[in-house]
Amino acid sequence: MARKSVPEMNAAPMADIAFLLLIFFLVTTTMEVDTGITRMLPPPVDPDAPEPPPVRERNVFVVLVDRHDRLMVEGELTSVDRLKEKTKHFLQNPENDPTLPEKREEEIRHLGEVEVSRGVISLQNDRGTSYEMYISVQNELAAAINSIRDEVSQEHFGMDFNKLRDQELIDAVRQAVPMSISEAEPKAIGE
Repeated sequence: MARKSVPEMNAAPMADIAFLLLIFFLVTTTMEVDTGITRMLPPPVDPDAPEPPPVRERNVFVVLVDRHDRLMVEGELTSVDRLKEKTKHFLQNPENDPTLPEKREEEIRHLGEVEVSRGVISLQNDRGTSYEMYISVQNELAAAINSIRDEVSQEHFGMDFNKLRDQELIDAVRQAVPMSISEAEPKAIGE
């Protein structure tokens, strides 16, 4: 008895169909893009660089968040709602209080002679801090700085900072109101 041979099937069209289906699904599906906090990390520290000068205590605004999401600003329990106001007051130092940050006069192109705060915000959080609280604090600190930038922009250019389109003007306002936030590595903060 002779065995019948099974006809062979050409697999090339199957591979083409599979490839076309793959392309179809890649083109028609949407993929979520993760977004995060837009912060630029500082460059790596050069081991041969000289030690930076110490920051004077009066120029540091200490913000702590513990594992129970309690917010301490300058050693005082505070609500997130008041953080923006306190941060603005610290950075602007409107009464030239000797316990608040120093200011230096700087000549800035497009702005002229401007007082620039030497204030630095030191943000420290506990490893147990909730993500929501951490983001809320970050948002309030950024909102305080953006509010000050809006004031400077309104005073000099008659519009809010986020409405500026000229990169030179944007850079001038950023130089007058730097985003000076120092984040320490999360650690266990005492009770």
